[in-house]
Amino acid sequence: MEYKRFKDKIIVRLDRGEEIVESITKLSNEEDIKLGRVTGIGATNKVKIGLFDVESKEYHARELTGNMEITNLSGNISRMDGEVYVHLHITVCDEENRAYGGHLNMAIISATCEIIIDLIEGYVDRRFDEEVGLNLFKFVDEGRESIH
Repeated sequence: MEYKRFKDKIIVRLDRGEEIVESITKLSNEEDIKLGRVTGIGATNKVKIGLFDVESKEYHARELTGNMEITNLSGNISRMDGEVYVHLHITVCDEENRAYGGHLNMAIISATCEIIIDLIEGYVDRRFDEEVGLNLFKFVDEGRESIH
């Protein structure tokens, strides 16, 4: 992974064999990112995507292999219990241009991946919501107390 910071933006290049979620988490720790928006494109040959079943409150994952274009990578970076929390979705297409998408669990880069992280001044935490079954945004003020 190589990256360069330009004020409130970080431009990232991932290379063959690198994993997206792991790389963004590492970069977020290195650069002390508290809040940001992630976008990207690239190529992968192994991706694991999930779909959240609201009834069972479980993710159902599917692994895809083969040559695929990453036609859209989007999501955000926040914090949960003080730790980096990366939440990404991805759309990939195969050699027949069939698209697959969902929550990104992992993706191994086969050629390159170009990512832009827009840094947002502020802090948003997450909390587990029992009713929904997901880690939801928890808005906090400067003293990190909840706000409405």
